[in-house]
Amino acid sequence: MLLNKKGLPEEGDLLLCTVSKIYYNSVFVNLDEYPGKSGLVHISEIAPGRIRNIRDYIVEGKKIVCKVLRIDLEKGHIDLSLRRVAEGQRREKIDEVKQEQKAEKIIEQLAKETKQDMPKLYDMLSGKICTVYPSLFSCFQAVALDEASLEELGIDKTIAKQLTDLITQRIKPPRVEISGVFSIKSYEPDGIIRIKQMLEKGLKKGKEQTTMKYLGAGKYYVHVTATDYKEAEALLKDIVDAVTKDIKKDVDVTFERK
Repeated sequence: MLLNKKGLPEEGDLLLCTVSKIYYNSVFVNLDEYPGKSGLVHISEIAPGRIRNIRDYIVEGKKIVCKVLRIDLEKGHIDLSLRRVAEGQRREKIDEVKQEQKAEKIIEQLAKETKQDMPKLYDMLSGKICTVYPSLFSCFQAVALDEASLEELGIDKTIAKQLTDLITQRIKPPRVEISGVFSIKSYEPDGIIRIKQMLEKGLKKGKEQTTMKYLGAGKYYVHVTATDYKEAEALLKDIVDAVTKDIKKDVDVTFERK
């Protein structure tokens, strides 16, 4: 990655590391995000239980995710742990790195299209973006969601426009989907009309983020998409409330979340 962090990491940080040297009772690693910095993983922090041979668990050149245990500011020593990183944390860190690599690829494409020096363009953009956002990708994702403006970050108008176009092409906003089924029955001659009116109220609340379809036997499927679960749940609740708000005695309505 081109994104290089300055100084030292903090205790508790998760770091992507490359194994450099393996000894009988310890492992030395290079910190990928902190060029020139290295750390040590003691044998007791490799894996739970007794370890007879470290090489059964780790090899030179391997990429691993470690947790920072202690930092000696005077000596610059960094003690790390491999066994204290949960699988979910490891995956999350790897995903973070992949996302940042994706952001770098977008800048690389911009440099190619505009015939600019890639490192210089990267340094210029990261210098402006990373004073506000924790990473390039987090900013690019906000741009993709139309929640951020590159120009407002001080980036040249032309470059901002070209970069925004590339971001919207390469990064799709995250989407979550939830659904449920209405069971609606009416015993009146105009029951179908009443049911249609009820469902139309729900669709109006759901706007373009909602779809509905008839499943048969008085069942209606509703599907909601949103950028996160909180938004999706709130939207689905609004739809259910709109459909069931003015229930008449002659109409039976139930909703089952799927």
